[in-house]
Amino acid sequence: MSSSILVEQLFDAAALAALLFLVSVGLSLVFGILRVVNFAHGIFYMLGAYVGSTLVRLTGSFWLTLILAPPIVGLIGAALESSTLRFIYRRPPIYQLLLTFGLAMILEESVRVLYGVTARSVDPPVFFQGTVELAGAVYPRYRLFLIAAGSAVGLALWLFLTRTRAGLLVRAVAQNSEMVGCLGGDVRRVRTAVFGLACALAAFGGACAAPMTTAYLGMGINVIVDAFVVVVVGGLGSIVGSMVGSLIVGAAQTWGGFYVSEAAMAIMYAVMAAILLFRPWGLFGEEE
Repeated sequence: MSSSILVEQLFDAAALAALLFLVSVGLSLVFGILRVVNFAHGIFYMLGAYVGSTLVRLTGSFWLTLILAPPIVGLIGAALESSTLRFIYRRPPIYQLLLTFGLAMILEESVRVLYGVTARSVDPPVFFQGTVELAGAVYPRYRLFLIAAGSAVGLALWLFLTRTRAGLLVRAVAQNSEMVGCLGGDVRRVRTAVFGLACALAAFGGACAAPMTTAYLGMGINVIVDAFVVVVVGGLGSIVGSMVGSLIVGAAQTWGGFYVSEAAMAIMYAVMAAILLFRPWGLFGEEE
């Protein structure tokens, strides 16, 4: 294999990992704080792409879209959490699974009614159109932007959780929500904010992905399968696990698709099975 192809494959894996991280880290946050496996999470990724396509047409600015789309979708997610999920936290997990699955169906059908079935394309910023030469490989500039965006979000989220008072409160609720409530903390507000943040992160990923994949019905279902593999490999509730799991799954899909395209998905699941054989709770998850 030539060095140019090797470089291209490495960057492809990193770009895919960046998108997977933006979705999977929200799943980890929701599970770590709310103890909910959110089957509707991929739909917020799709909403980010569709809302982003609308905002680009209204404002003409891709950068303004990246600023506005995540909080819009995050507010939708927070409203859904406060009006539905909040009332079943103490119920058996099957209630949460059925509710989030139902929400996913409702939201996807709502998008179908509002936007129709035709995919909506989004043009990347002029600066990130075209290609650039890296180590002898000609590579799309926009994919380099995806790598940078995913890395920046990961760093910002880590700093938020480890270096701020709000992040300390979030981690306290994850460890012992009853104690936080007894000490006067507003556990309900924290849970709603975390769910909204997770939806906003997924929406940011969808808005970033739209110029590369277009916004289309079903994109949420496609990405959520890979995101679940990421959190299972990395460990449910672990932010670092989401980062490492995204890199592993991105590499498995990229290299698997390059060498044996027909078995790329099988290779990804084989990697997951091999890891779980030795670490059933994931690479960075905690044994329960």
